[in-house]
Amino acid sequence: MPAAPAAALALTDADREALTRLTRASSVRAGLAKRARIVLLAGDGTANTRIAELVGMSRPTVLLWRDRFAEHGIDGLHDEARSGRPRHVRHDRIIAATLKPPPKSLGVTHWSSRLLAARLGVGNATVARCWREYGVQPWRSETFKFSTDPELVAKVTDVIGLYLAPPDNAIVLCVDEKSREQALDRTAPILPMRPGLPERVTHDYIRHGTTTLFAALNIATGNVTATCQPRHRHQEFLRFLKQIAKAYPGRELHLVMDNYATHKKAEVRDWLADNPRIHIHFTPTSGSWLNLVEVWFGIIQRQAIGRGTFTWTKTADQVLAKANRQKTSNTSH
Repeated sequence: MPAAPAAALALTDADREALTRLTRASSVRAGLAKRARIVLLAGDGTANTRIAELVGMSRPTVLLWRDRFAEHGIDGLHDEARSGRPRHVRHDRIIAATLKPPPKSLGVTHWSSRLLAARLGVGNATVARCWREYGVQPWRSETFKFSTDPELVAKVTDVIGLYLAPPDNAIVLCVDEKSREQALDRTAPILPMRPGLPERVTHDYIRHGTTTLFAALNIATGNVTATCQPRHRHQEFLRFLKQIAKAYPGRELHLVMDNYATHKKAEVRDWLADNPRIHIHFTPTSGSWLNLVEVWFGIIQRQAIGRGTFTWTKTADQVLAKANRQKTSNTSH
């Protein structure tokens, strides 16, 4: 027996446009989209029983949403507020608890979302969402350092002034050492990166001792004078100073360096006194970040040293023999 005809709902063009958007929007809940479709079909005069078949709902449900729309318009298709006190978690309560360390009885150093959620009686997804909203990351920790140098202001002013307005016809070099770099080699060849696979290296490696990288960065050109030495003493540093002087003959040099004890040895001071064209500018204690060569060290650490391996072209005996010859030469000078 055919379904009984129903009086068509009166829909304005604006109603039809809004209802159609609800049925097509991907962000709208499925229930709301079905209710909008019910009203559209009802507006076309489709029988209630047929509407129920088309949208997969019972006939009384179809009648309910027809009536709600007739009384309240599109707003009537939304869910009504539920009875009882609405569940609401105050974000300030979560943040306040997060910023306090966990009780010692828990035996942890910082909160996890699940641990804090259990403590507050809320869902861990709520805690995680609150942390994202306020930019709180309990799992992260960073270090900081204060400079206790009594000449902090004077040294910072000196170094920054040297960067911004170097003396005429002078060269400014940022000098430092990257010490005790491990000379590692993998026990098997590196497997190169492939589509879907990262570069892979063996978990174990062969140690070939350590080396110290001495470097001097020319702040005007970005050129770097560098050398590797087997040890990190004032003898090696003095050898590097002589290399710098040879690389820039006859030029006034201003060297920015830190307060490492090697840089202040009597032998180093005496050599500098004999070479008055070279001027030293010390960074403040705990202020080596002022030295621009640290930026270069950071770049090569990320791009070359961290994942690199050494290629050995000489035997250990040859390396030691060369070091001994250099030591003898420096002693004779």
